[in-house]
Amino acid sequence: MKKKLLSMVSVLVAGVLLTQQAGAAPPPPADDTQGEIVVTLLGTGTPLLLPSRYGNSTLVQAGGLNLVFDAGRGVALRLAQAGVSLGKIDGVFLTHFHSDHLNGLADLWMTGYIPPIGARSEPLDVYGPEGTAHIVNGLMETYSKDISIREADEHVPVDGTKMIAHEFSKDGVILDHDGVKVTAFEVNHGPLIKPSYGYRVDYAGHSVAISGDTKYNPNVIKYGTGTDVLIHEVAAAPKSIEGTPMIQRVMDHHTDPEDAGRVFSQAKPRLAVYSHIVRLARPGIAPVGIDEIVARTRTTYSGPLVVGEDLTRFVIGKSITVIPMYSDKKE
Repeated sequence: MKKKLLSMVSVLVAGVLLTQQAGAAPPPPADDTQGEIVVTLLGTGTPLLLPSRYGNSTLVQAGGLNLVFDAGRGVALRLAQAGVSLGKIDGVFLTHFHSDHLNGLADLWMTGYIPPIGARSEPLDVYGPEGTAHIVNGLMETYSKDISIREADEHVPVDGTKMIAHEFSKDGVILDHDGVKVTAFEVNHGPLIKPSYGYRVDYAGHSVAISGDTKYNPNVIKYGTGTDVLIHEVAAAPKSIEGTPMIQRVMDHHTDPEDAGRVFSQAKPRLAVYSHIVRLARPGIAPVGIDEIVARTRTTYSGPLVVGEDLTRFVIGKSITVIPMYSDKKE
């Protein structure tokens, strides 16, 4: 399976301003890069319990900052595999409040202040739409006993055990620090799943956009246009069950491959990437294969495309280096 996906990736990006390093060591930390953005797909999965695809999360490193977008199941483990200390996260950015985008936040936060694992000495900044403060304050109250015990027993710094919520309610720049700019933009995850947002990161003339969970949405095109990398969700179901009520309810909240291809074609990123890959199935009916998702995307988009796996990494500079997965990845 891994060999098949790697070979598919190399075919998809052939002939474009991209290079590929299979099984390579991780690139240097963010503060060692020279005007580059480094993106690592920490989790490309869904609520399904798959050890090969953890919960949705993306690491963006730029200008010496480690920024985590969504914090799904297993984010702390994937950050460790990516060589990033949990105590060195400069911000967590939430797209919306579904559990598969949130259930790793407590682990990232608390393990980050445990010495010597994270040893964070300052509060963890959490950015998100209105409602984020409720989650942050609730977690701090829920785990108040852990906080007080570790402060007394392990002398954990009080500031290191805190989280600070930064809320927003409209499109716009929500972080601007030493040349790194993060912009939030509203997306359409369905009429009852509001607020829902995507993000764009700009640094040193380079950019990456993350769609968040969404149907086909003009705002993704607006903020994804001209980016180096546009990371988009995708969902697909076998044709035989596509119209069933349960499957349709899921598809009503996500983007199918044809519509995702339309987004890529209109936004024209240097590289299109799939993450948060929703492959629907029923007992006795296998999920849609990755090859079929790619083929369906190709009916509306002909540019460079990578189907992400956990720990796929992109180094964005004059060219884009795609590292399918690290040689030290373990499941």
